[in-house]
Amino acid sequence: MTRHLSRRTLIKAGLGVAAGGALGGTVRLADRCGLIPANHRGIYGLSETLTYAGQRLLTKLPSMAREFDRSQISAVSPVNGKAPTTEPYQRLLGGRFADWRLTIDGMVERPGSFSLDELKSFPSRSQITHQACEEGWSFIAEWTGVPLSFVLDRVGIHDNAKYIFFFTFDGWWDSIDMDDALHPQTVLAYAMNGPEMPLDHGAPLRLKLSRQLGYKSLKYLTKITVTDSAKSIGDGLGSSAVGAGYSWYAGI
Repeated sequence: MTRHLSRRTLIKAGLGVAAGGALGGTVRLADRCGLIPANHRGIYGLSETLTYAGQRLLTKLPSMAREFDRSQISAVSPVNGKAPTTEPYQRLLGGRFADWRLTIDGMVERPGSFSLDELKSFPSRSQITHQACEEGWSFIAEWTGVPLSFVLDRVGIHDNAKYIFFFTFDGWWDSIDMDDALHPQTVLAYAMNGPEMPLDHGAPLRLKLSRQLGYKSLKYLTKITVTDSAKSIGDGLGSSAVGAGYSWYAGI
C-alpha cells in the first residue's frame, strides 16, 4: 500500500504556502496536495493549515520517532485518566476481554471485527518510544502491538480514503491522516512494558502514535472508521479534542 506524497509534490506545496499573499490560492494548492487538516475552518483554519503543511514537509516519510534502549524505560509511567467505569467496559473487563471486538467499517472492502487474540496473532512490532503529554509530563515505555497498516491491509481500504477515525469506551474520538496511519511506528498496542496493556494505560487496546503528542494515542479502543471526509463525524473537526482547545494535528 503506497500513499506517501512525493518529495516534489511536498516542495511545491511548501513553496505555495511560503509565498503568502494569495491565501485562497495557497489553500487550494494545499488541498490538491492533500495538505488540508481535518479542522480547517473558522478563525484558526488558515493557521492550522499552514502548521499542518509545514510539519508534513518536515516529517515526510520515512521520518521516524526516536527509539530508546531498554535501560532508558522510565521507572514511572504517569496515567492521564482512569479506566472507564461504564457497564459495557466493566463487563468485558470481568471476562478478561474475551468478548471484546475491534470493529472496522467505512471505506473498506471487508468490514468486520477482530478479537484481541486475533490481533495478537498478527505480525507484531515492539518499540521503545517517548510519550509526550501536552500538560508537560512524559515517559519512555516499550509498546507492543500490530502495525495499523497491517490491519488496514486486511480490511482493504479504498484508494480515496483520507482519514482513519478511532472511537473509545470512554467517549473520545479522534482521527489521523494516511501518512500517519501507514507509518511503521503507528501500532494498535496491546502490551506496554510487559505481556499486557496495563488497565489505566488503555487495555485491551490503544493507539500508539509516536510522532504526535500523547492525547492522540487514544486508549480503550472499540471501533475504527475509514473515511474520505471528517465533516460527517462528530462536529466535523476530526477530533473531540479540538472542541477542548487542542489541535487536530499534534505533530512533534
